[in-house]
Amino acid sequence: MMLRYIFSFLLFAALISCGKEAPYTPNPVPFITLDSVNSTNIVQFKDSLRIYLRFEDGDGDLGALNPDSNSLSVQDARFNRPDYYFVPPQAPANAKVHIKGRFVLRMKNLFLLGSGNVEPTTFTLRIKDRSGNWSNTITTPLINIRR
Repeated sequence: MMLRYIFSFLLFAALISCGKEAPYTPNPVPFITLDSVNSTNIVQFKDSLRIYLRFEDGDGDLGALNPDSNSLSVQDARFNRPDYYFVPPQAPANAKVHIKGRFVLRMKNLFLLGSGNVEPTTFTLRIKDRSGNWSNTITTPLINIRR
């Protein structure tokens, strides 16, 4: 008799715990983090700075379909305006999937503006998805460009 009550209670508990889950609503705004940089000391015109980024996008529309469309904004602290770089699609067009990944931005031919032997700078980055949503902004550690 006691076993029957225990079984009934467990069955009842199992039935009431089966509720409807809330649907997952992905965030359509991309999010980036700085993974690392290859070096904080760069020789002008010789070394390349590589910035390793991690990204996440809730609807998978990160990266441009048109190679003439530049969606990665990189602001050198020494300049007034950012440069823009092409980022290829990170998921198939119209996929509408949550994506995560990593990519590398390679910056060649960095140079000194003044006549000194070293110039410190930082790079501030953000990326725009195909829907026009800008990501958060990240900044590199101090990079020394040397003669």
